[in-house]
Amino acid sequence: MQEDTDFTVHINGVIARLPELRFKNPICWTLRKGEQWAIIGPNGSGKTLLADIVQCRTAIEQGDVVFGFEGKASDLVKSIAFKDIYSLADYRNSYYQQRWHATESEDMPTVKELLAGDEDSPDYQELLTRFGGKSSLTKKIIYLSSGELRKFLILRTLLKHPRILILDNPFIGLDSASRKLLVDVLRSLTELSGLQVILLLCNPADIPDMITNVLSVKACEIIDSSTRERFLDNEYLISELFTSEGKNRVVQEEPVLPIDAERQPSEHSVTFRMEHIHIEYGKRTILKDLDWEVKNGEKWSLSGPNGSGKSTLLSLIYADNPQAYANTLYLFDRKRGTGESIWEIKKRIGYVSPEMHLYYMENVPAVDIVGSGFFDSIGLYRICSAQQLFVAKEWMHVFGIEKLKGRPFLTLSSGEQRLVLLARAFVKDPDLLILDEPLHGLDISNKKKVGRIIERFCNRPGKTLIYVTHYPNELPKCVDKHYELVKHT
Repeated sequence: MQEDTDFTVHINGVIARLPELRFKNPICWTLRKGEQWAIIGPNGSGKTLLADIVQCRTAIEQGDVVFGFEGKASDLVKSIAFKDIYSLADYRNSYYQQRWHATESEDMPTVKELLAGDEDSPDYQELLTRFGGKSSLTKKIIYLSSGELRKFLILRTLLKHPRILILDNPFIGLDSASRKLLVDVLRSLTELSGLQVILLLCNPADIPDMITNVLSVKACEIIDSSTRERFLDNEYLISELFTSEGKNRVVQEEPVLPIDAERQPSEHSVTFRMEHIHIEYGKRTILKDLDWEVKNGEKWSLSGPNGSGKSTLLSLIYADNPQAYANTLYLFDRKRGTGESIWEIKKRIGYVSPEMHLYYMENVPAVDIVGSGFFDSIGLYRICSAQQLFVAKEWMHVFGIEKLKGRPFLTLSSGEQRLVLLARAFVKDPDLLILDEPLHGLDISNKKKVGRIIERFCNRPGKTLIYVTHYPNELPKCVDKHYELVKHT
């Protein structure tokens, strides 16, 4: 161990006990007092393994982790990742469509109930106000959007007054105002309370100016450690970090989509039309007097702040929300409620979203997750035919994840899980593709690859696209129409 005591965490020559959790070399890294770090690298590079070592969650065969403060690491080192939303009671015990069935979600806890016990904290009211949480206190947790859930988890963790806070891709799912708000809150806490932050990121553009140092990792190896300014100025390092050796040429090629998946283009006229849609839960209005028509083959973006009703709107299109029957809605030239089944609708739609991601908690092989797209099932996995299994593997190859086909889904990184769910959305060659934050958690290389796949797919005749993102620069070039929601109070 170093002789000086000007450190918060010192990792000294650590080798994990399990071979599959080991870095290529013993891990040596020091978090000094006053430093704020970003650990950055591509999907599957080892960022989460490093975070687990800092939290003493990984058994160590050699070396040690020393803390420069008194108290238990489990009490003073806290982390937040997308998968932590699984721990909320309603997501453990509910099913995907349940959030849209009011009578089946009556027993779900509210935000205030899940924050119970923290109200006496001197920071409670201040943090609640800064995160805009007062208006959400009475909302049932199951009705929060992905972005709102992420803000709730961060708020709840900050109220526990950690010494070190580890945030795994904290900005995904947040609108621009919420991203700025989060950085401002973290900066304030680091200056006033001595909180130290470690961000796990896969995009250099997400490194906020409050970060002082950057640790670069790739393929379970520490590549570089430098200041934020030196890292951002090192274009060669960034390029090497997010490209795969021997694959640069292949990554730049246009993707070849499975030929067997192609069907005859649908000849419907209107993909969907909404007339004067009005939806409210309790006293809260979600959608008000909404009109929107999307014709066959059009490419649209859907935008709006967190909590503006994007997920609710998409649930109407995807036939998950029973309030579609209380409103005027046409899907594929047919009015809802005229005898069609939800499965007839779903078989024509490919869909991926952060909300859907939350309900994949079964540890089944990744290829079975992709194959479930043929049956539009979540949590129930039917056996694919030989042809369906072949097509599922073909789409996994397109997304560069064929090597993951036998891996249990829950052992994959969040970025790898997102690629699996994207392959699931494409597997049946749908007429309508709904992509809600599709690049959520993907590194630079995978974002470019997925973007090319979307463009190539949407070049096929009769393909309609609805693309949701809080990052306008991620919109595919084919998107030429835009619809924006406002948040109702």
